[in-house]
Order: sequence, then structure tokens, then C-alpha cells
Amino acid sequence: MNGFDSSDFSAPDEVRRPAKTTIEVANVAGGEIGRFTFEPGWRWSECIKPVVGTDTCQTDHLGYLVSGRLHVECDDGTTSDMEAGTVYRIPPGHDAWVIGDEPAVLVEFQGAASFAKG
Repeated sequence: MNGFDSSDFSAPDEVRRPAKTTIEVANVAGGEIGRFTFEPGWRWSECIKPVVGTDTCQTDHLGYLVSGRLHVECDDGTTSDMEAGTVYRIPPGHDAWVIGDEPAVLVEFQGAASFAKG
């Protein structure tokens, strides 16, 4: 296709599955878009920290929370509770966890290429 580039999450280019986590990455136009699904009970410091080995998440995230709820605590002490419909930027240096008993599903426009890679 000349001038048009697309991908599809039904057949992602890459899938990573740390504990309570599914990360699907679609490559398009020289970049990566990610769909993250965090199951109830997911917490970055318990599920992803063992994979990457840093004290807090060092990925710079830019995305959209499709469904569920997520709590974020940054190293500088700021916190946020995000709900479906939230468009966000989360800077490096944070922990996060799912709030409640519904999975959190996020689409990320920045951060998918490196998130949860050791």
C-alpha cells in the first residue's frame, strides 16, 4: 500500500506477558503503539520490577486509559487515580497499580517499545 501503513492488535507484532500483564505491540509508521492489559491485583513494583530490575518504572508513558482504574504514585510524591477516558502522560520514576476488580486496559503512544523489557 503506497502511503498507508497499518497494523492490528488481533495479530500484534510483539506480545509480552509478565505476571498479571499482557503487552501487545503493533508497529506502524516506524513507531510502536501498545495495548496494555493489567489484571486485578497488578502492581508495577510486584509484576514488572522483577523483569526490569529498577526501583520504579523508568518508562515515559503517553496514552489513553480505555477501561478500568489505575493509581499512580510518582517519586516526587504526586499521585493520581485515573479512570476510563483519561488521557495521560506519566513521567519516569513511578509505581502504579490497578484499583478494583476490573482489568485496566491502556493504549500507549509512547513507552510501548521499552515497557517491561529486561
